[in-house]
Amino acid sequence: MVKHVILWNLKDEYSEEEKGEIKAGIKEGLEGLKRKIPGLLDIRVNIHPLASSNCDLMLDSSFEDEESLKGYAVHPAHVAVADGKVRPFTKSRVCMDYVEE
Repeated sequence: MVKHVILWNLKDEYSEEEKGEIKAGIKEGLEGLKRKIPGLLDIRVNIHPLASSNCDLMLDSSFEDEESLKGYAVHPAHVAVADGKVRPFTKSRVCMDYVEE
C-alpha cells in the first residue's frame, strides 16, 4: 500500500470564516473522490488542526500501489477538485508519498 500525505497552508488574505468555508469545500471535494478513482483505497482530510500545528489542513490518502497514485494525480475528477477547490486558495503545499510497511 502507498500513502500520500499532503499538508497545506491557505493564503493569508482570507478571514477565519472564509478559511473555514474553504477548508470545508476542500474536504468535501477530496473525500468525494472515494470510490471514483481506481486504486484509491481511502481518503481523509483533516481540517481542524490543533493550535500547535503550523499548517491549516491535511490530506491522508491510501492507494493500492504507486501506479494507482500516478493515475490519481492525472484523473479528471481529481484534477477538477485540485484546480477548483485547492490550488486557488493555498499558498504552500508539502507532500510525502511512501510505501506503508
